[in-house]
Amino acid sequence: MEALLSLAFDNIASKDTQKIRKGLRQIEGMLAQICLASGRSKPSTPAHRRNASAINLSEQPQHAPKKLGALSEDLAFREFFRLQEGFEWNVAMRVADCLERLLGMHSDGQNDLLILSALSNLQGLLLLHPPSRTIFGREVYMNLLLDLLDPYNCPAIQSAALLVLVTALLATPQNTRTFENMDGLLTVTTLFKDEETTQSVKLKLLEFLYFYLMPEAPVPAVSAPNTAMGLHRSPSKLVGAFDRRSSTVSGDDGGGPTRKGIRSQEEKQHMLGQYLSNVDALVQDLQETAPFTSVSC
Repeated sequence: MEALLSLAFDNIASKDTQKIRKGLRQIEGMLAQICLASGRSKPSTPAHRRNASAINLSEQPQHAPKKLGALSEDLAFREFFRLQEGFEWNVAMRVADCLERLLGMHSDGQNDLLILSALSNLQGLLLLHPPSRTIFGREVYMNLLLDLLDPYNCPAIQSAALLVLVTALLATPQNTRTFENMDGLLTVTTLFKDEETTQSVKLKLLEFLYFYLMPEAPVPAVSAPNTAMGLHRSPSKLVGAFDRRSSTVSGDDGGGPTRKGIRSQEEKQHMLGQYLSNVDALVQDLQETAPFTSVSC
């Protein structure tokens, strides 16, 4: 896996768009191998291989997503998670740096496609390795996502950037504070009120505002062993390993849940009310419909 990542990193660090495209596809392929089941219920026999050309395409096994619990037993995922713990092999940071370079390049249709590919990879990386979300607690990376919400970007990029922004803020209150400190609410609401913004993007902006207004929950603070070692000792506690690592990265020293850096729903409602006039209605709708049950902001 190190050899594949090294090759992909070299490609996405290039100024050649063909190499960048190749590197992003290499990362996407690696993520697909981790997330998708093989689709084989049993090894193929020689007869199966000889007659493969005669099999109807609709009858071939489909690649289904793996269940989260199954990932804890997956050797490729274990290795991927272990590598992400170090600076040298962290893919999310490399893809974010690639995005920054793409934004500085000449804007055209091909460049937009590369940006969309990078955003898609980044969303998957933040979901597979939640501790990587902490990079968006740094202003340089949060500013990158906010730049992608500028009106001059195409609607597809704006929508994809919103999905990554939600993933970056998910269960990471410190990132939400960075978002607020960098006038993220002003950026989002300005785009929402802009007459040029498409309806599809406005819908995603509205969904983001619902997400932002959700009550925040502190990350469980417990004594955290090294995550990679924890995965080997207790694979069935994969989700717990995510939470433990998140609390360690954020500098929590244990001793029970902490509300440091947490804002109440009322506080966020007041902040958003500086830019929108109908926030009370949004909160009421959020409380009545509960669109994001079982999700912590």
